[in-house]
Amino acid sequence: MSAANETGMSAVRRLFATILTCEAVVIGLAIPVAITVGGVDAKAAGLVCGGLAVLCLVMAGMLRFPWAVAAGSALQVLIIATGFMVPTMFFLGALFGVLWGTVIWMGRRTERAGAR
Repeated sequence: MSAANETGMSAVRRLFATILTCEAVVIGLAIPVAITVGGVDAKAAGLVCGGLAVLCLVMAGMLRFPWAVAAGSALQVLIIATGFMVPTMFFLGALFGVLWGTVIWMGRRTERAGAR
């Protein structure tokens, strides 16, 4: 792998980590909304949303491993599923999913450019 390609992949990993960190903040902020607006039990909201927020941060640190992007993709599905607790999360989760998919696409383009 060339130095330029390694720099490009490092930038892609930073983008993935940024998305996951922002998701952790958004899903953490969904906890009080789920409780007050959605009428979700506080313990359930804290466990589900808080657990997903922590998982986002853990995944952001695990991005150096090849399997982390696939695991992050599965995490995107779980984030979208929180829309059953807070309906707005369907939209926000899908938005983050689109960002995640865009970075995957950019990463593949970076790999192809480095192979030339």
